Amino acid sequence: MAYKETGTGRLGTKSHYFQRTWMLYVMLLLPMAFFMVFKYVPMLNIAIAFKDYNIFRGVWDSPWVGWKWFDQAFHSRDFYNVLRNTLMLNFLDLIFGFPAPIILAILLNELRSKPFKKMTQTLIYLPHFLSWIIISGIASQLLAPSGGVVNIMLGKLGIGPVNFLMNKGGWIATYIGLGVWKEMGWGTIIYLAAITGINPEIYEAAEVDGAGRLRKIWNVTLPGIRPTIVVLLIMNLGRILGSEFDRPYTLANPTVMQVADVISTLVYRVGIRSSQFSYTAAIGLFQSVICVIFLIAANAIAKKTGERGIW
Repeated sequence: MAYKETGTGRLGTKSHYFQRTWMLYVMLLLPMAFFMVFKYVPMLNIAIAFKDYNIFRGVWDSPWVGWKWFDQAFHSRDFYNVLRNTLMLNFLDLIFGFPAPIILAILLNELRSKPFKKMTQTLIYLPHFLSWIIISGIASQLLAPSGGVVNIMLGKLGIGPVNFLMNKGGWIATYIGLGVWKEMGWGTIIYLAAITGINPEIYEAAEVDGAGRLRKIWNVTLPGIRPTIVVLLIMNLGRILGSEFDRPYTLANPTVMQVADVISTLVYRVGIRSSQFSYTAAIGLFQSVICVIFLIAANAIAKKTGERGIW
């Protein structure tokens, strides 16, 4: 029913809207309070990066030192070493880890046997729920130079033994391989959901036109999940300088620290164990700013190429 849009009419419409949806706004209060208390309020402690922080005097009573800790970091050889390692490992993760769930989701979607498909999905999801402590223990046993299953098999082929975790190249390959194995199954969930959203009539039309299975994958499936791929790629690029702690920490050993030491392990070693809180806060702030820049740049490039981006 039409009505004249007067101020009173708009007010009445808004009042009716809030009467119907007030419960949704009440439900939002708890997550908003969580983010305010545990995410935004702690951000005030970024000031530690610009202070000579003393744990007994507190954040705000410690003296300001300006850009001292940033200058110290940028003149430190250790900082550039961990920066290089972080970029290298994350870039390799992106190259090998990002396409893996896409390929796996497409392969699972092409399976015709539903029981086998469900069993396969369950098996490939399981590694995601294992901690890196467990995975590193399993890897050290399987890849042991003497007695490890992998080296026993290589020995029967006339190769080895190969000390995967004690040389730099082997350690990097193991680090990337374990990361792909652990997370590719979990990543397929999103892509399988995107594939199920593709209109089946498009596949039928492609089949009528004579398209085979590979042609349907290339011309129907991949274009159908392209928006999902772009969004996840943007999010991964936003973490290109980020680094998880447990994965490199549990897999590293003194002989490979030249390639295994990343920003998160440096922050733990120098900041937590050596109590240099201001120095590592400056490094962490630098890391966060660069990640935000990558995220904004990737989103802008996606929009320039015609994709929706993430905002």
